[in-house]
Amino acid sequence: MLWVKSLHIVFVASWFAGLFYLPRIFVNLAMVAPEDRTTTDRLLLMARKLYRFSGMLMVAALAFGLWLWLGYGIGRGPGNGWLHAKLALVVLLIGYHHACGSLLRKFEGGRNARSHTWYRWFNEVPVIGLLAVTILVVVKPF
Repeated sequence: MLWVKSLHIVFVASWFAGLFYLPRIFVNLAMVAPEDRTTTDRLLLMARKLYRFSGMLMVAALAFGLWLWLGYGIGRGPGNGWLHAKLALVVLLIGYHHACGSLLRKFEGGRNARSHTWYRWFNEVPVIGLLAVTILVVVKPF
């Protein structure tokens, strides 16, 4: 079980690295002058690769998390409301990941309508999500 838990933690941390950095690329894309195609193309290439790679990391993190839950019974039984709250947050974070994909497609199509300031705030969402999930898992408040 400790191997599975270790791999789950590694893949979650890696997925979050992508969730932290992809919106940062969006900040930079939103700041690029429209006529600077070279910078835009380079940032879009980086964003596409990071989105795809972090998607694979997300799948691995979810697979190892499911293995812990279903295979080892982590979070089963009374007094495990923390797991339900964590799973709800994980669903929201998966939605955030897919929202990043939608925003990336808008940048690719030249349809971005948001400012770099909006993306700076958007970039804070996974920080709050990671903090909340970590507290739920470690403290198990309910």
